[in-house]
Amino acid sequence: MSELSLAVLVVEDEQLIWELVEDALVDGGYEAEIAVTGEDAITLLQGPNRKYRALVTDVNLAGTVDGWEVARCARAIDPHFPVVYMSGASADKWPIQGVPKSVLLPKPFAPAQLVTALSNLLNATLPGAPSE
Repeated sequence: MSELSLAVLVVEDEQLIWELVEDALVDGGYEAEIAVTGEDAITLLQGPNRKYRALVTDVNLAGTVDGWEVARCARAIDPHFPVVYMSGASADKWPIQGVPKSVLLPKPFAPAQLVTALSNLLNATLPGAPSE
């Protein structure tokens, strides 16, 4: 693998969905690391081996830290960090909580939609990519 890893942090508390997301990302050429809680995701994002190129997070997570907070943590580290939000119910909050370089995928979605959304975000933020 090149120095420019394609590792993606996936935050999802429902096993069936995280397995679907992981399979889609791997099939799309990405490495997926799964965090089941927002707390675990923040620990991974702030860890010394942070290597993620993007975040894919469910908005409504079990526990005290939701997907919006995980994304805020990622953006505190890198203001341009690409984020794909997944939600079955919070689409109305995205314009308020959402940030540039992000996409909201309403559940259910096709695996190809996820890979396309992620690829588009990453292509827009690659070092040396044209910025107009």
